[in-house]
Amino acid sequence: MPKHWLIKSEPFKYPWDQLVADGETVWDGVRNHRAANNLKAMQVGDPLFFYHSNEGLEIVGIARVSETGLIDPTDPEGKWPTVKVQPVEKLASPVTLKAIKANPELEGIELVRLGRLSVAEITPAEWQLILKMAEG
Repeated sequence: MPKHWLIKSEPFKYPWDQLVADGETVWDGVRNHRAANNLKAMQVGDPLFFYHSNEGLEIVGIARVSETGLIDPTDPEGKWPTVKVQPVEKLASPVTLKAIKANPELEGIELVRLGRLSVAEITPAEWQLILKMAEG
């Protein structure tokens, strides 16, 4: 069974629409050990929520892991891991951080509990609930 993840990007640096235009990208620049461990745990095909951080504060799309086991090309020491990701689909309605925080069933979600974490694990129940919220 695949694991589910959430990746964050500031829309002024790398928005969802840019991932769609690129078709695939290396998810570089992660320098947090917990987030790096999440990257190492990813498998090809694992689904990812794409979250706009700082501006927007909302999950806007679904991507998937397309390649694993890579070394971050922006790391001069060559010790930080990364993966490649591809867009799958834009959510019908973005799911805001405010809506997530307001839902008691999501009180333990890493997005809230570990708010500064740039690559978070999402439980299957959290994934399904957020998909339902995205239906509008």
